[in-house]
Amino acid sequence: MVKKRLIPCLDVRDGRTVKGIQFEGLRDAGDPVALAARYALEGADELVFLDITATNQRRQPLTELVRDVARVLDIPFTVGGGISTVADVEALLLSGADKVSINSAALARPAFITELARRFGSQCVVVAVDARLMEGEWQVMTRAGTTPTGRQAVDWCREAADLGAGELLLTSMSHDGTKAGFALEITRAVADAVSVPVIASGGAGQPSDFTAVFEAGGADAALAASIFHFNETALPALKRYLHNAGIAVRL
Repeated sequence: MVKKRLIPCLDVRDGRTVKGIQFEGLRDAGDPVALAARYALEGADELVFLDITATNQRRQPLTELVRDVARVLDIPFTVGGGISTVADVEALLLSGADKVSINSAALARPAFITELARRFGSQCVVVAVDARLMEGEWQVMTRAGTTPTGRQAVDWCREAADLGAGELLLTSMSHDGTKAGFALEITRAVADAVSVPVIASGGAGQPSDFTAVFEAGGADAALAASIFHFNETALPALKRYLHNAGIAVRL
């Protein structure tokens, strides 16, 4: 049985880990290198590092900080934010990333997904999808969640997978930071529409939320930030909880 994955996320701004609610009201959550080392020690299955201001500032991700984080990890490491060229991806992989997460650049030019998959392999390409519930439909947002695209989330996820994405990182902006539980309906709809793994993000508040997103939502992995950064839920305890609930996880 394929084991479900738990993935802490480091949203990084100005060299510090931050966290807000629905992409706003950011507060400091600590040093990204120290947090990464802690999560690797606690048994995280992977780590995601998102440079959340790189796209809007039209700059490349912070490769030096990525290198520092990679040095303390022995788990798969995904980096996103501001990636728009093959050279950006090469620089991040050389800095220690195992996978890259692309978002706005893929929406602007979907063929970019295929180019990266052919060059580096689909296993290296994660397409991040920021979705917001608007007038009863899940719409894809771009540029760090600030701009609606007019695309429907399930359609874009299906297209991204067809173009070569090895994984999809689906974030519900409507649930992000609320701790009210994951967006189960859209997660299940995407999981049913694609054949690649789906990482659910946005809304984790308690252990039962993870059980729900794995069972009802059909997610292959769950990403969270606040509950880990602020010591509300410890990774080892969460894994024991899921194991006892019958969810296959790496202990």
